[in-house]
Amino acid sequence: MEFYSIRLIGFFILVCSFSSPTFATDPGDLVGPGIISKLKSARAELDYRFIGPSPVPSFYEVQVEGGPLLYVTEDGAFFFDGNLYKVKVGQFVDVRNLKLDAERKKVFASMPTDSMTIFKAIGPTKAIVNVFTDIDCGFCRKLHKEVPKLNQLGIEVRYLAYPRAGIPSEAYDKIATVWCSANPQESLTRFKNGNGGPIVVCDDNPVAEHFALGARLGVTGTPAIMLMDGSLLPGYKKADELAKILGVDS
Repeated sequence: MEFYSIRLIGFFILVCSFSSPTFATDPGDLVGPGIISKLKSARAELDYRFIGPSPVPSFYEVQVEGGPLLYVTEDGAFFFDGNLYKVKVGQFVDVRNLKLDAERKKVFASMPTDSMTIFKAIGPTKAIVNVFTDIDCGFCRKLHKEVPKLNQLGIEVRYLAYPRAGIPSEAYDKIATVWCSANPQESLTRFKNGNGGPIVVCDDNPVAEHFALGARLGVTGTPAIMLMDGSLLPGYKKADELAKILGVDS
């Protein structure tokens, strides 16, 4: 009887050891606060968002709100910023852009269009491009001259404001004036042709929101063309070239 009891107790312990839940701790839950605290000790005025492990072993990603993405050591003592590239056969791939594709796709799938300045397609809409633009940027002006042809090809162009000189600046005043005007499409074309009118900046314009969104989505220059699948096409593209990328017959 005693032997049976011992065996029963042993079986009970064995069953408990297999059935008891284990709670794994996410390493980021421990590392993140320490890294943020270390960064804050140097630049307390900045806002940091801990993302998690980076593609570089032993480094973690931290986003400075309104600033760059940092790659930080586990103890928070060292970091580097800038573009990180993955070496693949035949190409160098920007790792951040790959990660941002999904976020861009999500943003533009759900973002209301009432704050954008839109040039609609003529006839059925075959494709949509979202363009972060600046008034004085030469290549932005060249791209804008392609908009009529893009519209004829069935491509809708949705503009978002991205004054490269930042906020406040003369570039901000110009593009905010466009968004504050009664006819933003006409005003944008006028300003891009160098025939802008008086500067009138209203209080409820969305330029600051667009500027912050652009920084979050990886805009580093203008024009920055973002497709609905999240792809980023930096720089100027001719209408036919853009149509080919979008799979639209030109």
